[in-house]
Amino acid sequence: MASFAQAERFALHGLAQPGRHGRQAGVAGLVIEQCTDLAFASVVAKRGKLDGLKLAVSTTYGVPLPAGPLRASSGAFAFAGVGPDQWIASAEGAQASGFAARLRGRIGLFAAVTDQSDARLALRLSGPRVREVLAKGVPVDLHLKAFKPGDVASTIVAHIGVQIDMLDSAPIYQLAAPRSTAGSFWSWLTASAAEFGYEVVTR
Repeated sequence: MASFAQAERFALHGLAQPGRHGRQAGVAGLVIEQCTDLAFASVVAKRGKLDGLKLAVSTTYGVPLPAGPLRASSGAFAFAGVGPDQWIASAEGAQASGFAARLRGRIGLFAAVTDQSDARLALRLSGPRVREVLAKGVPVDLHLKAFKPGDVASTIVAHIGVQIDMLDSAPIYQLAAPRSTAGSFWSWLTASAAEFGYEVVTR
């Protein structure tokens, strides 16, 4: 059987070139970090099992399952509310490999768990003009008074479904979009950031 392990490529392979782009003068207005060490899984509570799921997640990962569009995290693990009794769980760094399978083994009695890692493009955006860049396409008020650290929004950017998590007040945002739309999303993001200058990094 043929192995494709060495053929795996990141969602923005050939598109995201590390370095400074757009306006060259001054400090880059946006820093775009392609997250290549993040794993995702959807978690949907089974009927009548929500209390057991909350206990299992809290006990295993030290994370209180958020109610509503909020993000809760502990160490390398996070759970973001994306719908009624639905979350996107994530793990980063050394915990990313095999995350969905381990998660299913630990909470599968209480929830349906589906691996989403290969289906998502994940970026972390920061920099002094990050809100101005996002305001060109995000129909959500991202002012700190309206959208705070820990808040989550499932919205549309340039006709593409995007999940936005605010990680801290710096501000730093994590955006996740379908991998199949990576090229279109990248075109929108870089065009929106060009006037401010942007820096591309990969971790």
